[in-house]
Amino acid sequence: MIRTNTYIFLALLLSLNSFAQKSEDLADTPPMGWNTWNTFACDINENLIKETADAMVASGMKDAGYEYVIIDDCWHGERDERGFIQVDPERFPSGMKTLADYVHSKGLKLGIYSDAGTETCAGEPGSRGYEYQDAITYAEWGIDYLKYDWCNTENINPIGAYSTMRDALYSAGRPILFAMCEWGDNQPWEWAEDVAHTWRTTGDIYNCWDCEEDHGDWSSWGVLKILDMQEGLRKYAGPGHWNDPDMMEVGNGMTTSEDRAHFTMWSMLAAPLIAGNDLREMSPETVDILTNEKMIAINQDSLGVQAFKYNTEDGLETWFKPLSNGEWAVTFLNRADEEKNVEFDWEKHKIQDPDFDYAVDFNETTFKVEDIWRDKNLKDTDKKLKARISPHDVLTFRLSPKELE
Repeated sequence: MIRTNTYIFLALLLSLNSFAQKSEDLADTPPMGWNTWNTFACDINENLIKETADAMVASGMKDAGYEYVIIDDCWHGERDERGFIQVDPERFPSGMKTLADYVHSKGLKLGIYSDAGTETCAGEPGSRGYEYQDAITYAEWGIDYLKYDWCNTENINPIGAYSTMRDALYSAGRPILFAMCEWGDNQPWEWAEDVAHTWRTTGDIYNCWDCEEDHGDWSSWGVLKILDMQEGLRKYAGPGHWNDPDMMEVGNGMTTSEDRAHFTMWSMLAAPLIAGNDLREMSPETVDILTNEKMIAINQDSLGVQAFKYNTEDGLETWFKPLSNGEWAVTFLNRADEEKNVEFDWEKHKIQDPDFDYAVDFNETTFKVEDIWRDKNLKDTDKKLKARISPHDVLTFRLSPKELE
């Protein structure tokens, strides 16, 4: 129930605007969760959200670190006579507060969606002009995460629009992770560190390996297309402020090797791990990919540094990611349609991070080599790596200095 003195409260919040900021300590590592859009679009209701929360727990995803259950577009009803947003009474008859309580009872958190414009991308009421009212409503409902889109925003300044919602969320008094979905149109990585916890770097993802889905005046992009769009962005991200190459399509129709490569590269990029499949009906292979604890540990490493592409040759790419405690992750990505041989003589390579002060000389330090996806230990970096890698697949290794033994 919205309090009768809400308008006085709103005026007070506006007067405190200059002190507003984003909530801290919500995204020290990349957020992990699930979002409705990739699989369900507008075909959503409260039973789906409850069943998904149940599945997140039962599948082991919660134990693996996933915590946000995020309702994307189309949950909205109308605004009431005072301008406060309501839920769709047919899709969510119990109300959003009751649904949030259910999700919280599972040890999870509830996310919601809005838009900086007059309408959302699906034509529902946007938050433009209602930012403080919406923030108060979300806080009263018990919302923990807001995805904030960029449709119907003609003639709006993005920095001003997103800063206004940031301030509104902070003033409402409930810690809410703020995920900007501005598609990278206005280079948010250059200005959003103090505004949001994550910012989208591209348009929407599409469940294919390397394609463009043309929608006329905009496109959706396959995994490799989006991966390539991350070039040059890693220096802007870190704990509390992450580049977001969009939700994952693992389990939505690509091959198992493509899903594994997709999940690996998002983990190497220190990207938010937001699943987009139907958690209630997952194959064992999909569960194994999404809950691989050693790959997730690379994504969630406290150093918070994205991987960089070290080398590319004939469709085979080598990526390095600095980790805490002097460790490294290395991934060989086979973009090609045929199997590739991997031969890597560690001692012939001196690795220098191009953006940060991380480096390694394998002649000076010997590392243990752990194969992440095959879950086995190899010999150390004194021995040349020789392996074969399937088409559209990855090999990923965690390197740990032997001197730490």
